[in-house]
Amino acid sequence: MNKELMKPAPVFILFMSTLLLPELAFSTDLDLEKLAKAGKLEVVNRTMDQTKADSPGVVFLNAAQGDGLAWIAGEEFSEGTIELETKGKNQPGLSFIGVAFHGQNNRIYDVIYLRPFNFQSSERGNHSIQYISLPDHDWLDLRNLHPGIYESSITPAPDGESWVKLKLVIRGGTVSAYVNGANQPALIVSLLNHRSGSKLGLWVGNGSDGWFRNLSITPAIN
Repeated sequence: MNKELMKPAPVFILFMSTLLLPELAFSTDLDLEKLAKAGKLEVVNRTMDQTKADSPGVVFLNAAQGDGLAWIAGEEFSEGTIELETKGKNQPGLSFIGVAFHGQNNRIYDVIYLRPFNFQSSERGNHSIQYISLPDHDWLDLRNLHPGIYESSITPAPDGESWVKLKLVIRGGTVSAYVNGANQPALIVSLLNHRSGSKLGLWVGNGSDGWFRNLSITPAIN
């Protein structure tokens, strides 16, 4: 048999390559410390204190009353995957940390966030991860009106003082949140709005500070 006939045609190779490339080409890894130094983090109701950043690539947002944000300047996000690592504290009521997305402004956005102080609680472990859609659907209204739908436990439960990897897959009006590389999402919810707004940022809740690192963004390929 002619060995030349057994070789894949160049056109076929090119076609297969175009199918495989997009999953790799659209992922963006962001060094948050470098973004902070370049003025690419738009901080709202917080300050960054890099003296408390415990390793390269980390940013630290201080505690204050009300919610705090650090929008990623120039990054637009609608659907796809967001990955980052966060670290809060094992202090009840004083550690709420996560990701804001679909932001319209400093008041209108969605959040997936963690409550590290609940991770290993036998009584409140089911309040470990939360979805909210501001300003109309904050956590208390969702808990009272839809108990157990927009918050959940995390299995296995992380340590409340540890770095936690959070992966959000946002597609088709649904967000699935995975923690520490788990194969199954800790939380799956339908978004409570029809926004496709693009602002993306780091988020800390009332009275909370927190550490962030290793942000990666992969937009969905339509």
